[in-house]
Amino acid sequence: MQQTYQFIVNPKSGSTGKVSTLIRLKDYLHKQGHIIHLDLTKSLSHAGELAGKAKNNGVNLIVVSGGDGTVRSVVEAMAGSKLPILILPGGTENLLAQELGIDGSFHKTAKILEKGSLRNLDLGSVNGRLFMAITGVGFDAEVIRRINQFRSGHITHGDYIWPICRTFWEYKFPHIYVKADGRVVCDEPALVFIGNISRYAVGLPIVPHADCSDGRLDVCIYKCSRRRELLLHSARTVCHCAEMSKKVMRFNCTHLSIDSSDFDVPVQMDGDPGPSLPLDITIVKSAAQVMTPPVPAGQHYCPPVRFYHLRRWIFG
Repeated sequence: MQQTYQFIVNPKSGSTGKVSTLIRLKDYLHKQGHIIHLDLTKSLSHAGELAGKAKNNGVNLIVVSGGDGTVRSVVEAMAGSKLPILILPGGTENLLAQELGIDGSFHKTAKILEKGSLRNLDLGSVNGRLFMAITGVGFDAEVIRRINQFRSGHITHGDYIWPICRTFWEYKFPHIYVKADGRVVCDEPALVFIGNISRYAVGLPIVPHADCSDGRLDVCIYKCSRRRELLLHSARTVCHCAEMSKKVMRFNCTHLSIDSSDFDVPVQMDGDPGPSLPLDITIVKSAAQVMTPPVPAGQHYCPPVRFYHLRRWIFG
């Protein structure tokens, strides 16, 4: 049966391998007699505009090729729609794609189209703006802000090194006030992460139990006022033993409010600068539908991709 596919492609994102997968997939669908519309994005907001138009034009599936920012813009535009989305990861981290078990290879992508599963995707809402993966308040958001001051296109992990080093030596830990479901949980210097998925940059297990389909937001608070504490938190997180510290809180909720008495506390949403404090954060249940690989026996969804970065560094 002939179907119509809308490709939304960020031309500034992705390696040669990802472009090759995109071309092979487009040719593969053409040979099967399907109709292909392909548009290149001019900005993140343009990606959302293209998705919004496709939603009303009889399209059967949206294929978005790009990084987390591009994917978020498309998913945000599709909130409330039953039109499925297929992700072709092409960014630096590709957090949502990894979480859904999508590695971007042509063979796995073709298998998803043939036998894949549809999964409901929750979204988080921050002051009315939607996020799909992680929102951070504090240190990591300052790193993101520094990167975006000079960013002009696709970035690599190496681009983070200098901003992280500068932020580490210059960052002043702000006093953060957090209420979760009406209860005060933090009133001191801290870093706050709100997760909709279980992984963060380079696979850090900051909110390891997050599930993007459970109707809850997972929160991690690192109470931290000095660089030494930040290093200890980082080491324990890498070693999967952050819970051993009394200065780490992990819990889930449906509503979060965050404020600070300090000026200009940075916020990031899915790797892009976010709104200013105060924040009002809620969960939007089953906001969109995404395609995933076939679900393995005994699983309720395809598990996250493991060792994604290692495979990419070795095999390209």
